[in-house]
Amino acid sequence: MAFDQTSQKPLAVIVIGTGFSGLGMAVGLKKAGIEDFVVLERAESVGGTWRDNHYPGCACDVQSHLYSFSFAPNPEWTRMYARQPEIEAYLKKTANQYDLLRHVRFGANVVQARYDDAKALWQVSTADGRVFVGSVVVSGMGGLSNPAYPKLPGLENFKGKAFHSATWDHSYDLAGKRVAVIGTGASAIQFVPQIAGQVAQLDLYQRTPPWIVPKPDRPISESERRWFKRLPILQRLFRAGIYCAMETRVLGFVLNPKLMLLVQKLARSHIHRQVKDPVLRKKVTPDYTIGCKRVLISNDYYPALTRANVDVVTDAIKEVRAHSIVTADGVERPIDAIIYGTGFSIQTMIPRGTIFGRNGQDLLDLWTEGPQAYLGAAVAGFPNLFMLMGPNTGLGHTSQVYMIESQIRYVLDCLQTMRRRKLRAVEVRREVYDRFNAGLQRQLTGTVWASGCKSWYVNDSGRNTTLWPGFTFLFRSKTRHFKPAEYVLEPMTRTVKA
Repeated sequence: MAFDQTSQKPLAVIVIGTGFSGLGMAVGLKKAGIEDFVVLERAESVGGTWRDNHYPGCACDVQSHLYSFSFAPNPEWTRMYARQPEIEAYLKKTANQYDLLRHVRFGANVVQARYDDAKALWQVSTADGRVFVGSVVVSGMGGLSNPAYPKLPGLENFKGKAFHSATWDHSYDLAGKRVAVIGTGASAIQFVPQIAGQVAQLDLYQRTPPWIVPKPDRPISESERRWFKRLPILQRLFRAGIYCAMETRVLGFVLNPKLMLLVQKLARSHIHRQVKDPVLRKKVTPDYTIGCKRVLISNDYYPALTRANVDVVTDAIKEVRAHSIVTADGVERPIDAIIYGTGFSIQTMIPRGTIFGRNGQDLLDLWTEGPQAYLGAAVAGFPNLFMLMGPNTGLGHTSQVYMIESQIRYVLDCLQTMRRRKLRAVEVRREVYDRFNAGLQRQLTGTVWASGCKSWYVNDSGRNTTLWPGFTFLFRSKTRHFKPAEYVLEPMTRTVKA
């Protein structure tokens, strides 16, 4: 078993993942004076989703000055909306700046985490046979980590090249190829414009069109960057301004979905300006209220679809053959490659047989109605386990990093409480857990996300397991302090008390 190398004692904390969540948690631990922890990373470098997703055109859809750690401002952002290489470089710089790499164990693909009731310890096993033992586990795995693939008849017979946008194969030359892109989500609208000019033919298979609004992106001048560096308060004020502006979107998403009709009018106008062909315009115009699915931003997606070598296919795929795709209308289209722009497995991000809590309970046996947690972090029956970016902490309007930092503060307050009160385990009370999640679902009922469309926000049971239904500053208020009364506390003496 792998313990702390100096003390040979179980670790205080085991963190999983090195994206924004994992690295942010590691920085928080060091600032709190906790050094006996490890960060497990399945890859060979840090960065999480911003390491893995390197497809052409990959960029963030939240302004860079807000999509970054508050404790590690970056005055050197070169664009309002940072692109993937710059975000990955920022995360690597943060890891080095805070001396995190000595805590990271690379190539540590977590396959199981099991709680030992008698010892109040977690045993975390990796694919290469290592076992890490620690008091607390903090999962920073995130939802955008495991690609989702469509189930298509005959796919096993395809003889060409096939890959997901999250596993982009840059060694494959797309020039002159006939390419089928399946899916029209956030990734596809970014890479389709980048490859449309290279390929001979691009068939874009669309099930449901997304609503897209203009992207107010621009380069950040050298002069602006110099001022941000010289006067950090300017950058903080700029960040605060972006935050306040983004928070107003909650009014339409949650409080009064009718306000979304104003945004929908903007999106419809965007289509009319960029798509003149009435047939194509009809194909790319959604029939659901904007915001029900993720709202996307792009200035070059629609123009790419108007190219002579691009065809938007709305008929369902009937069969994949060795070198072609046949749709329900009987048309066969020859292809050399398939690129999946089908997103990630949000609802099944933790497979069965991965996390076992008290009395050996599999997490999925508790999550029969879908993922849920108290404050997106704690799960009843799973002591000393915390999730960052857990169920119902996703956002449709602003920076996810703000939510991550809120949860990190909550977990740190819990750890400090455990040390101060000499507790070996904390477990959220079942009634607190149930009441919180029931309240969330009531709040989500009247939002735009419940207006009738089918999206990855909602599982097959109709439960929204993904989004936070309100202002992010309210979430921060709820997570500002760990409240011992909401947990079953187990002291070192093993006598359970409230």
